[in-house]
Amino acid sequence: MLRYLPFLLVLALWIYAFIDCLNTPEEEVRGLPKVVWVIIILLFGEVLVGPIAWLVAGRNRRGPAGGSTPSEWHRNHRTQYVAPDDNPEFLNSLKAENRKDEALLKDWEADLRRREEELRRREAGEESES
Repeated sequence: MLRYLPFLLVLALWIYAFIDCLNTPEEEVRGLPKVVWVIIILLFGEVLVGPIAWLVAGRNRRGPAGGSTPSEWHRNHRTQYVAPDDNPEFLNSLKAENRKDEALLKDWEADLRRREEELRRREAGEESES
């Protein structure tokens, strides 16, 4: 089983570099056009030259904007959480949905009454004919 491990690692790196190259926007590719990088990765993937070249020199790797990590940014920019039962917009949306549901229910009830009335008339007409 361990004899397959190097092959699987090479294959995993090859696939990762290929997908990373395909998903990278054209403006973030350095040195060569994106199509050339894809060809290099595919042609020289077995000997790891293509994938390693892509990972080292092909993509423009940039750090976070302003030099701060995402967690640091979140610590400094907390948003005020409002519970749903304290949020007036949410409560208004519930009221609007309730009104729509009630109107729909009234329409269904009216339709049901109309159908029941038609059924009663038909049954009364059939009984009088017999």
